[in-house]
Amino acid sequence: MAFLSHGCSVSAVCPPGHPLRFISGVGSVHTYRSLASLNSLKAAILEEKPCLIVPCDDGAVWQLHALHANEPALRSLIEESLGAAEAYPTIQRRGEVLRVARELGIRIPLTQAVNSPEDLKGWCIDAPAVLKLDGTWGGEGVAIVRSPQEAMDGYRAACAATRASVAWKRFLINRHPVALWSGQRRRKASITIQEFVLGRPATTMFACWRGEVLASITVEVLASQGMTGAATVVRPLESDTIDSATRLLAQKFQLSGFHGLDFILEKGTGAACMIELNPRSTQLGHLNLSPHGDLAGVIAAKLRNEILSPATAGHRIHEDTIAFFPHAFKANPKSVYLRQGYHDVPWEEPALVRELVRDSWPDRQWLSRIYHSFRARRQRDLTHELFQPVDSKLHS
Repeated sequence: MAFLSHGCSVSAVCPPGHPLRFISGVGSVHTYRSLASLNSLKAAILEEKPCLIVPCDDGAVWQLHALHANEPALRSLIEESLGAAEAYPTIQRRGEVLRVARELGIRIPLTQAVNSPEDLKGWCIDAPAVLKLDGTWGGEGVAIVRSPQEAMDGYRAACAATRASVAWKRFLINRHPVALWSGQRRRKASITIQEFVLGRPATTMFACWRGEVLASITVEVLASQGMTGAATVVRPLESDTIDSATRLLAQKFQLSGFHGLDFILEKGTGAACMIELNPRSTQLGHLNLSPHGDLAGVIAAKLRNEILSPATAGHRIHEDTIAFFPHAFKANPKSVYLRQGYHDVPWEEPALVRELVRDSWPDRQWLSRIYHSFRARRQRDLTHELFQPVDSKLHS
């Protein structure tokens, strides 16, 4: 919607039922076919001949990396959209990104690759830790563990997430278009364990071009979908430390397009500690929070070789808090944050608003309803068994 408002032509490739299909003004909408996801992405790019590709989840990024390796005709476009190809292998591995960040002088938590249960020894004795599986995003594949036993359980769960059965579940129940393709990659995915930093989450999204940061937006997370999930309420934040880390990594990896960094603002000191790089657009790119306007407009101006001045950047958001629609409203309708600040509701697209307040399209399908109904009933049965009176157990 932000790109459209800046006069760009926008086409999309997405699954059936995706919210992109409810936005007026979008041109061709290609179907991301789950059984041939890489070919459907390639076909959409070849047909549309875009000047920029904007991936919105990590699976799409990994597929663009694969197309870059196998399709010479698309390499220039993909590098213009993502950055230098030499950085792709590093960007795909969380541990390697943090190693590079540490070498650049960016503060990071203690991080270690986990190749076997033996690598977990010494962790979670005096403090909790975070286990992360590569190739996941949006909080999936991340677990906070507080004891050696929880660390072992989390490691086993991460290993289980690489099984083919999980990929088929994501394909059949979640209807994710790259589930089967990414499932093959996950069998070789790395697992890392990271020191848990107590504090408040912060995140930044930046627009860059061939290693130069054009503009960035940084926010502190006030509410989120669980401890490891996406932010639902944020407030703008200014941080020289985060800005410096952004510039250093963009230059090191020669990044282009949209990227994000996640941080923890350490409790007590407020020091920013980087925990992750997101090699794609995040949920901040359409918000007019910087002196240059929204990040979509910044990139659009760069593609046109125009200079975007504050006078032409449009109305800037000045509220102290921003609530993302619909998750902030669904998570806690009585939240104090919904009585103040900026509500990020796309009122100009009523069909989209109606779609977003419903359950997601995959959750409305009959197979998903059966699956979740069975899981809920099984959970109720387990709870009943665990909490029934001792006497009844003895009699049984």
